[in-house]
Parts: sequence; structure tokens; C-alpha cells
Amino acid sequence: MILLDAQNLTVTRPDRPLFEDLSVTISTGDRIGVLGLNGSGKSTLLRILAGEDPPESGEIRLGRETVVSVLAQRPDLGIGTVRQAVGEGWEADSILDRLGMGRHLDTDVTSLSGGQAKRVALARALLTESNLLILDEPTNHLDIEATEWLEARLAAFRGGVVIVTHDRALLNRVTNRILSIDRDGWHLTEGGYRTHLAAEAERLASAEKAEASRRILARQELAWIQRGARARRRKPRSRLAQAREIIAGPQQNSSVRDRELALGSLGSTRLGKRVIDLHGVSFSYGDGPPVIEDLDLGLDPGARLGIIGPNGAGKSTLLDLMARRIEPTSGRVEWGSTVKLGYFSQQGRPLPLEERVRDVVAGEGRQIGPEQSALLERFWFNAEAQRALVGTLSGGERRRLELLLVLARSPNVLLFDEPTNDLDLDTLRSLEGFLDDWSGSLVVVSHDRVFLEKTAEVVLSVSTDGTCRFVGSGEQVWATAREGRRRRPGGGGTGSKDGSGKPGDHRPRRRSPSTLRRLIAAAEEEMSSISARRDELISEMSRPGLDHGTLASLGRELDDVDAELTRVEESWLALAVEAEENQGRQI
Repeated sequence: MILLDAQNLTVTRPDRPLFEDLSVTISTGDRIGVLGLNGSGKSTLLRILAGEDPPESGEIRLGRETVVSVLAQRPDLGIGTVRQAVGEGWEADSILDRLGMGRHLDTDVTSLSGGQAKRVALARALLTESNLLILDEPTNHLDIEATEWLEARLAAFRGGVVIVTHDRALLNRVTNRILSIDRDGWHLTEGGYRTHLAAEAERLASAEKAEASRRILARQELAWIQRGARARRRKPRSRLAQAREIIAGPQQNSSVRDRELALGSLGSTRLGKRVIDLHGVSFSYGDGPPVIEDLDLGLDPGARLGIIGPNGAGKSTLLDLMARRIEPTSGRVEWGSTVKLGYFSQQGRPLPLEERVRDVVAGEGRQIGPEQSALLERFWFNAEAQRALVGTLSGGERRRLELLLVLARSPNVLLFDEPTNDLDLDTLRSLEGFLDDWSGSLVVVSHDRVFLEKTAEVVLSVSTDGTCRFVGSGEQVWATAREGRRRRPGGGGTGSKDGSGKPGDHRPRRRSPSTLRRLIAAAEEEMSSISARRDELISEMSRPGLDHGTLASLGRELDDVDAELTRVEESWLALAVEAEENQGRQI
């Protein structure tokens, strides 16, 4: 059943169009993920689909039986208690408990934090009798268990779903269509997130080929003009300038930003051997129970520590203790003399909404300098965006500005509290790449499974009873956290009372070089075979005239093939690392 049909939607801003002639039909069973850069119009599109804002042109038609339920990016809960905002009944109590708000049923909604208000609004949206869910960043402020519960609920939902999210794991597991809004327009891909990535790679490859052909033709025309100019007395300067601009200029039709976020040049100041040490630290709010109890923790130079735990367990409190924003109830926190801290908080720093972006970066009463202007350019704030008022920026653009202000100080220790909230995927990928090469120490609180797996080497789990334990790394974190298995704390930038070794440091028996060579060769052959099938599927999906069902089937198979290729690549990489370590021991 068709729930909603949107045709030729157009929305512009004074400096640029957001999207033009966008058309999408949403039917029962659709799970549409909406992707795009910060400020590209994702939230605007959701408000238009929900009937809250009108498009500048185009038409929205709802099905006769369509009932829409909406989670806004910044929801308004009105007045009253949490229970009054969501409704009575066992199902309401159950969902609020799943979202970590079970203890706040009688709390006034005006006293809730931004994250708590978002969770209450999500519960209200899920409880509303509807057959079309429109959700803007529903996983912001959700812990791991709540996110996985939401995935299962959306998968079982019988209606249609339109969702904006930065959570790549959720996108990959829930969506069956992806709508991306880019600089060169919009693209609707049948299939999940992996299929979208494959299609995006194909588009970029085609654009690169077209760009190469365009430059060859431009060079040929330039050569022709220059040859002809010698026979004529006047050179066609405008034609020459235009041809040179084509040859030297950037791509004219790119679905991504002109360049990657240039974080690598920011660097950090020198960090000594001692970073941050917590000795027997406990903390309580007033006369309440301990939030953190008797914690010994040592952060080493270059450490990559992740922190997970349920909402309200004390993760942000632990970061505040490490940052010395609050004093422990007992114990002590010590810093090394060279520590230069950067703190990217969950709540964000207050930004002056009536000031221009460039003035915020320059500082009160100062003129922006060329280095600061170049820094803004590297963070994708062009000349027009630099002159914009902070209040006109999207939520994601403000978060990117906050990130700029943190990293611009060249810290050597970074504390990140839910850094992925409201950042677009381009920024997240660039941030992950920056952290991979960055030489400082990192502590990151995150429920984003992909981000944490890419940035943390060891993970500390904080429980609601104030205790902390190490739970390994990678996928092992989520399994261990769910099963409640305990691990002793250890190295990798952390310390423990008993001085036990690094968590998860249980290596298999060493294999011979010949065995490893055989296994590596077999993995390479398997990767080649899977890659060939992947290319066949992408080619099949590009054939014109395919119906929706065939595309969806091909997309699901491509998802499976991509997952298998990832598994084999990871196996190959582990074998290669083991072979390299064996060779090093022999040398």
C-alpha cells in the first residue's frame, strides 16, 4: 500500500538550493534511510514529508489510511510529566524503561536534559498508532542495548519508516532503500546501506572517468586555440582562460565535498610519559550512592580508551573527573605536566547564535586571521558559511563548528562524549581517519558501534552500581557487555590494582611460515572469487528496466556478498599481521 507520494519537491536557501525536483514514494514495508551532508536539508525534508513545513514547489499526497508519527530533531514535549507526555499503560512504561527513562515517569519534562527529552519523544513516537514513522536521529543518546532494541522494533514494524541517522550499523541492518542528498542532486538506491555504498562508489568512478575525458577534450581545445592564435594577431584571452580553468579546476559534478576534511594538518603538542592517573577515585552526587567507586585508571601516551555503559551509569561523570571539571568524593586525579586537554562534550558548548561563524572562531573583539580562515575552509565552512550567523546553522553544522574549536587548540589529550551525535557520515569518516594517525591520547564515550570499533583499542564498561570493568575490544565488546562476563583490567593505556595483563591477550599457538603462506593464498583466492561475484551483482543492478522486487533481491544478495567479503578481508589481514610478527621474531 502506498503511504505517501512526494513529487518534484524543491527547497532552496538564499545561498544555494538544498534539493530540487526530489520525488519519492513510500509504501508499506519500506525502510528508507536519508543521508546527506550537514546542512543538506535532511531534517527539512523530513518536516516536509510529515506535513509540518511546505515545500517551495512540488506536491505531497498521503494515502487515505496513512497516519504519520514523527520524531523531530529537537522535539517539543510541551508541559507536564514524562508519563503525561507519553501516555498511560504497560506498553508506555515498558518502552520508557527500554529507553532508560523508567525511573523518570513522574519527572517534569521541562527539567529533562536534551538527551532525556529526545528519548521521551522517541517513546511517544513509537507508541502513537501509525503506519508511517518519520524519525530524525532516533539513536542519539541511546545506549547499546536500547539501540539494538530499536533495530528489532523497526524491523518488526508493519508500516513504512523514513529515518535520518548517522548510525551505520542500524542503517545496514534496518534499511532497504537509501535516499542520499548531495551537491549534485539526490539519489535513491534500492537495497540497504552496503548497496548504497557500492552505488556511490560506481557514481564516483563514473564521474572520475567523465572528468578525465572532459580534461582531455579541454587540453585538445586549448592546444588548438594556442596554435590558431599564432596565425592570428589577437589571442582569444577569454577562451584561453576558460580552457585553462577547466584543466586546472576541480570536478564540476561531485556527489561529495570538494575535498576531505583536512584534520591531519592540525597536529598536537608534545605529550610526556605521564598523562592522566586516577587513584582510588569515587564520586557521589550529594548523599546518593556512588556513581564511580574506587577506580584506579592510568591513561598512557597514545592510549585509545573507549567507555560504554547504560544511560545514567556515570560515563559523562567519569569524563568530567578525568577533565578535573569536578572533584572526586574520595581518591585523587593527577595530570602530567604536558597535558593539553580538548573536551568535546555531549551537550556541546554554548555558541553565540547572533554572531557570525568567523567572529566566533576569531574570538571576542578580534579580527579573523588568514590561518583561522583557512582552518574554517578545511572544516567545510566556505566564505559564505563563514559570514553566516551561528543561529542559521543546522544542528550538524554547529557540532562541526564545536569540533573545530576543540581541535584548533592542538590538544594532546582528547575526551569525546558521544562525538557522533548530529555529525554527518563524511565528517565521521574523516574524524576516524584523523584519530587513527593522531599521536595523542583519546578517551571516547560512545554508543556508536562502528565509531567505537574504529577508534578504541580497549573498552571500559561502567555499570549502574558504580563498578567498572574492561570488556575487550571490537565486536567482543558488545557480546561481553550483554552477557555480563567480567574481565580484569589491564594494559593498553589503563591500569589495575592487581597489575594483570591486557584484556583479551590470549593468543593462539604460533603457526609455521608455510602454514601462514598457504592460508593467506587461500584467503586471497576467496577474496578474488567473492569480488568477482560482487562486480557481477553491481553490473546486474545497473541494467535498465529492472522492477522493484528484482532490485531489492539483488540488493539483499549484494549485502550478503559484502558481509562475506568483509569477513574474508579481516581474516586475511589477521593472517598477514601474524606472518609479519613471525618474521620479526626470526629477525
